[in-house]
Amino acid sequence: MAACGRAIGRHGPGFTLAQVATEAGVAVGTVAGRFGSKRNLLLAMMAAQCEIVEELMTTAAAAHPDPVAAVTAALLATTDGVADPTTATNHLAQLGVDLADPTLRVGLATLRAGVHRVLTKLFTTAALPGAPTPARAARIVAAMTHGAQLDWALDPSGRIAERVRDDVAAILETWR
Repeated sequence: MAACGRAIGRHGPGFTLAQVATEAGVAVGTVAGRFGSKRNLLLAMMAAQCEIVEELMTTAAAAHPDPVAAVTAALLATTDGVADPTTATNHLAQLGVDLADPTLRVGLATLRAGVHRVLTKLFTTAALPGAPTPARAARIVAAMTHGAQLDWALDPSGRIAERVRDDVAAILETWR
């Protein structure tokens, strides 16, 4: 799955099974035999990502005893692997393809729900008296983070993690 993510980052939605095989260091027949098609590979990757993202966010948050810092760390975990504008742009282009496919769109909704679950749990313990309900706060900061990633892809000044950290801090500070 990581090889597929790297292939998307390098080549965008036009990636091929051969490029995934190259990234994985295996024969193209291995990838084709296992998944059968690019769409099946994307479906498998989407299912795996749902678990991986929640785990990454939870692990990042656990490293911070302060619940507000934990929220920021969890959101920063979603930027892992997107260090340059080309990779970000290619992943955003793949997102467009995923949104157009009804089955992949369901997978994206599941992924979104997992992100919201982690953030809602974190906001439940965060001392932010000016914040909306934990579920609404989760939705707001998740949307802002996705928007910040898009904005950074269009204007990649600085590092994406710094942009997200600064934007999250601006929201969380107003809720303190």
